[in-house]
Amino acid sequence: MSVSSSTIGVEVHPLDFFTNCGKIRFYCWDTAGQENFGGLRDGYYINGQCAIIMFDVTARLTYRNVPTWHHDLSRVCEDIPIVLCGNKVDVKNRQVKSKQVTFHRKKNLQYYEISAKSNYNFEKPFLYLAKKLAGDPNLHFVESPALQPPEVHIDLAAQQRIEAELLAAANQPIAYDDEDDIFD
Repeated sequence: MSVSSSTIGVEVHPLDFFTNCGKIRFYCWDTAGQENFGGLRDGYYINGQCAIIMFDVTARLTYRNVPTWHHDLSRVCEDIPIVLCGNKVDVKNRQVKSKQVTFHRKKNLQYYEISAKSNYNFEKPFLYLAKKLAGDPNLHFVESPALQPPEVHIDLAAQQRIEAELLAAANQPIAYDDEDDIFD
């Protein structure tokens, strides 16, 4: 999903996927994570069945906000499946390096690197969430959703190197004493 300007408040986007078990529709509530809306976001989370927390790999501040967003979601929606996504992996000037992305490991969340503008890995968080919601690890997409044509093209070789670094980093011990754990 590509938003050309900053979202104010919330935008709701219905998104259909076709699975071996039938059609599933996600109503994606884009709350934009704007800090000045603070507690207003809580109202959007009520009755949420799953969530994608998305940060921008080109802006460190967005990754620093991930613990707050996770805490708020977990407080309002107990025990829902949550996926963490690093967006804009198509951009060369990455500020959040793969070895710095550890929050998902601390909270046992699934993590995906995506690029909304190139459609890279677009479907992966939705497939993961669909499997969790359906309770069916064999659920799979049988048809791709109709997407906007890519606005940019990703350097797949460079992204594969970064994802290899993520795998290597996953084998390293996690430091639990940093600012990611401000709510524990």
